[in-house]
Amino acid sequence: MKLTEIKEHMQKTIDATQRSFNTIRTGRASTSLLDRVVVEYYGTETPLQALANITTPDSTTISIQPYDKSSMAQIEKAISMSDIGLTPNNDGTTIRLNIPPLTKERRKELVKIASKLAEEGKVGIRNIRRDAVESVRKQEKNSDISEDESRDLQDEIQKITNEFTNKIDSLLATKDKEITTV
Repeated sequence: MKLTEIKEHMQKTIDATQRSFNTIRTGRASTSLLDRVVVEYYGTETPLQALANITTPDSTTISIQPYDKSSMAQIEKAISMSDIGLTPNNDGTTIRLNIPPLTKERRKELVKIASKLAEEGKVGIRNIRRDAVESVRKQEKNSDISEDESRDLQDEIQKITNEFTNKIDSLLATKDKEITTV
């Protein structure tokens, strides 16, 4: 496994963690809250973004305008069944989601959720490190590289790992600040 491959894998983990962070409510309306909502549409699981125009007319409202008006009931049901905790309001042409201000307790819960997602990202990075170090040790055992080269590569892999775990920590700090800012 090359160092560039390791960095690419770790960057993908960072990107996945960032996408997970985007789905956490911060008290402000964001269309990314609906990224994980999937609608049963004509017997097929379809992402909500494919079925409707999603906008944020103001900081406390998400507006959903289905391309096909007959899908309103399915979209409403999917939002209600999802884990975002918002109740859809249907006026016949548009579904509105009002984002209530977060309570202190809810903010604490969201910070815990963000911390858990960050820890999952770090575990992913450590797994990539483990696989890379095993690969280097196997190369050393097969006499493909020397013991010194092996040690140098393992040190470099650890430096890369530290760099990427620090990136996750900074993403978490940013999300933490976003959540706790009233």
